[in-house]
Amino acid sequence: MSKLIVTGVDGNFGRETARVIQKLVSKEKLVFCSFDPTVLEQYAEQGIETHTTNFNSVDGLEEAFASGEKLLLISMPFVGVKRQAAHRNVVEGAKKAGVKQIVYTSLVNADDPSNPSIEKIDHAYTERYIKDSGMDYIFLRNSQYAEAMITNYFTYANGDGVLKNNQGDGKMAYISRKDCAKAAAFALASEKYKNKVLNINGSELLTIKDFVEIGNEVTQNTVVYRQISDEENYRIFDKMGVPRTTEGKFKKGSEAPFSSDGMVTFGQAIRKGKMDEFTDDFKQLTGDDPLTVRYMFEHSNNFQIGERHSKDS
Repeated sequence: MSKLIVTGVDGNFGRETARVIQKLVSKEKLVFCSFDPTVLEQYAEQGIETHTTNFNSVDGLEEAFASGEKLLLISMPFVGVKRQAAHRNVVEGAKKAGVKQIVYTSLVNADDPSNPSIEKIDHAYTERYIKDSGMDYIFLRNSQYAEAMITNYFTYANGDGVLKNNQGDGKMAYISRKDCAKAAAFALASEKYKNKVLNINGSELLTIKDFVEIGNEVTQNTVVYRQISDEENYRIFDKMGVPRTTEGKFKKGSEAPFSSDGMVTFGQAIRKGKMDEFTDDFKQLTGDDPLTVRYMFEHSNNFQIGERHSKDS
């Protein structure tokens, strides 16, 4: 039987994808992969095929992917050469195993060389590598997770009430990570798309000031937005103990589980209008409207960014 492979089910995104896809296809058609074998136990008990995988090496990946027809590659949680190598290993393992299609979670405007986000470099690399492999693909170019900015909003609401970053008046169609995972599950289960790029955007384009105003209306807080320079933004993250790169040490329970290089250059990209993609691809794929920022603020306990859960060696 040709199966659907979900990688990274030990992470926040992968766990949600695993939950959704079980509603779309039978367990007999699924393969779940994780670096952490303890995460797989619950799925194996349900009769789902599972494999412990380490994407920092190609060893064992062909065997893990052998029964798969389609594979979801969830972008790894580190940035740079290490991530590119891990993604390359997955693609090579999938190709050797005879996988026909890769669904990859990318980033809006990933192929624009003028996009200053360092995050997009790895995504552009991986998209090219998948194309060059000759395998069919679906690239899900996700907008920014609303959860990251909701968590950020409450950090400042509980502080001096002034949300400070470098985004300026740039716009982003903020989307829930839950919706991005939902889109990934639907793309993996779909037979409709081949060699397709889909922009997975939220319900509306918002500036960060718009975002803050929605938060204030829902919570009755009085947070205000103030634009700061890129260097000032770096200093704020330094003070919070956020490492500049994903190779640095992350503080346990940090409200910013991303590197400051990633966040500051992401802010630059938003400010320069490089991240304002806005389509109905999510609804065309899933049949549903994306969750609104207002809804997420109204249920904010369920829409926090959370800690970095996925692991690697």
